[in-house]
Amino acid sequence: MYEGKRKTTHTVRWELEGREWRKPFATGPLAESFRSGLLTAARKGEAFSLSTGLPVSYQSRATSENWYDFAVQFVDHIWDRTSANNRRNVAKALTPITVALLRSKPTMFDGVDLRRALREYAFNKNRRDQAPPEVAVILRWVKRNTLAMSAWEDEETVEAVLRAAGTKLDGKPAAPSSVRRNKRILNVLIEYAVKKKVLKENLLPKGKGTAASKTSSAVDKRSLLSVGQAAAMLGWVHARPRGGRRLHTFFATMYYAGARPEEVVAIDVGDVRLPAADAEDQWGELLIHTAQPEVGRTWTDTGEVRDERGLKGRAADDMRTVPCRPALTRILRAHIEKEGLKPGDLLIQGEKGGMLAGSVIRRAWRSARKEVLGAHEFESPLARRVYDLRHTCLTNWLNAGVPPATVAEWAGNSVPVLLATYARCVNGQLDDLKKRIEDAGALPHPAGPEAV
Repeated sequence: MYEGKRKTTHTVRWELEGREWRKPFATGPLAESFRSGLLTAARKGEAFSLSTGLPVSYQSRATSENWYDFAVQFVDHIWDRTSANNRRNVAKALTPITVALLRSKPTMFDGVDLRRALREYAFNKNRRDQAPPEVAVILRWVKRNTLAMSAWEDEETVEAVLRAAGTKLDGKPAAPSSVRRNKRILNVLIEYAVKKKVLKENLLPKGKGTAASKTSSAVDKRSLLSVGQAAAMLGWVHARPRGGRRLHTFFATMYYAGARPEEVVAIDVGDVRLPAADAEDQWGELLIHTAQPEVGRTWTDTGEVRDERGLKGRAADDMRTVPCRPALTRILRAHIEKEGLKPGDLLIQGEKGGMLAGSVIRRAWRSARKEVLGAHEFESPLARRVYDLRHTCLTNWLNAGVPPATVAEWAGNSVPVLLATYARCVNGQLDDLKKRIEDAGALPHPAGPEAV
């Protein structure tokens, strides 16, 4: 029995053919039950496996089931029920774990080719049967050289695999967000293995993990644009000879309406509700109900680069209404009139009338940063991602005093997520808050020097 700071571990140790085996348990009764089982099997003269140290009667499907085969089976099991983006994330998660479960390192091909074969072919149901000969050779080698599922029945092995899977090819630690996502996906796989009776229990560590894997979801205040910086960058985009006006409309919609990039590219002209040109109140509305995230044609069922989905974190047929302030109303009205758009058309289109490509958006934004920002600002986190336009918009709403519940509804977030993400960026209300604190906590002034 080992008494640690957090928990007490009860370990059963036994010897087989000169080799010591051990198995830890969370409670004493579980350890004693396992020990009694071993003694009973030994008294009956039951054969013990030299590979697992357990009686033959203890052998589960995990001993005969290959990790690679089961991982492929899991991918196929969830394929039709998940989005293209989730399919890609599953493949990314299973790739380093599979590499960590190899009996030996490959000598005929390098790590980059190995990971590409796993990520792009083995764990992609659409492409697995289309693997070129050189990839097929790698995958056959992987199938022969991965451990059995019984590796997940030993706590020490589980910890070692998770440590290895959290390391990049160059030996550096993977991003904490990637580690957390991979662990979440792996947990679903292991639970599926338990349900299929391949494994008896899930030995993955519970809880939030160690301090080294912690990461913050809060927005970096340095990434937010000031009004002047936003005006300069959007102005440069507007003056861009090729597609500048369309891209300006795209970026302005993110900056003023706080929509996600995959939502802006999917907006239909019929979902833009603008007031009459001569109306006094120039506020309009945007009805957002569809997203088109860019994930790559190899992951979608349609073979298109983008995958049409409902709104993030909402029911498939849900929508939200976002106010369209006068500045954006003028931009959208001018854009619709100039392009001759009508309901049923995409609001912002590519050069050939299709959906605006993500590569075009990112390239234009990088060029705007390089041309408008100074050298120090360009190297800083300031507006490094297109998504920072949304962060700037939501921060501006909160700083203007819009209630968090309303901002969350407009943004398509929950209130807890909104506050956790933007709490560090809210300012401009400090003087009022100081006065409230002073009024709430002030004691009566002492009557005289003798007052206590």
